[in-house]
Amino acid sequence: MMRMVPVPLGDGIIALGVEVKLPKTTLLSISTDRGYIMCGALDVGLLNDRLKDREIIAGRAVGVKTLEELLAAPLESVTTTAETLGIVVGMNGADALRLMI
Repeated sequence: MMRMVPVPLGDGIIALGVEVKLPKTTLLSISTDRGYIMCGALDVGLLNDRLKDREIIAGRAVGVKTLEELLAAPLESVTTTAETLGIVVGMNGADALRLMI
């Protein structure tokens, strides 16, 4: 099953949350028009290496089971392009998304 929900970030800013229920796991992502954060399934190394030319703005949080946890969790890894916006490892998901506006 898949669920898409608006995720308020404050100041009238709305991101898009996507939850995909799979056998024995759930994929989670929250995106803006510029970038996204995702659960541990995101391969940041692949984005930084093989897809570097795309300059993807993204961050990964591990151990999260809900969209709310994804917003609150510290990012475990971020893409090189995300770093240029001031998004850093340890920043919570909500703060990272606000920098992706």
